[in-house]
Amino acid sequence: MEKQPKQALLIIDMINDFQFDYGPELAKQTEDISHKIFSLKKKMKTLGNPIIYVNDHYELWQADFKKIAETCKNPLNENIIHTIFPEDDEYFLIKPKHSAFYGTALNTLLYNLEIKELIITGVAGNICVLFTANDAYMRGYDIIIPSDCIASNTEEDNAFALKMMKKTLKATITTSENIII
Repeated sequence: MEKQPKQALLIIDMINDFQFDYGPELAKQTEDISHKIFSLKKKMKTLGNPIIYVNDHYELWQADFKKIAETCKNPLNENIIHTIFPEDDEYFLIKPKHSAFYGTALNTLLYNLEIKELIITGVAGNICVLFTANDAYMRGYDIIIPSDCIASNTEEDNAFALKMMKKTLKATITTSENIII
């Protein structure tokens, strides 16, 4: 029986202030996916797989999820932050740009954890998730995208991102319930 590659769950930009064009629409979709990501996170943790949050820094430049959550907190995101808040035994990195790899220690962390496969979740599917998946592909990681765990500004943008990740980045597109861990 072939052993499954070691997996990590990436949770991208779920601590978010949604203070931009399409922010309220994206916040609604993000609230919907937050419950699926939380269920997937629980499943991953029971198997000892690492959970890695990578988040925008909101000009704080400190990898302190409590400070970032407090800075971002507003009526649009209270339920999201409450649902998907990082736990102390999980990893939390800040990123300066769209990709979770750009200007971060993510690749080094994944190497040290001996990760071969990434399950990428979060927002926005057509920007930060897509760019992260692109950089993961270029670094040789296998990629799984649970379609019910990413959201973009519009459904069209999300569908386009999923299509690009499948065709160009060879990502496995599935649902969170169908992920084999």
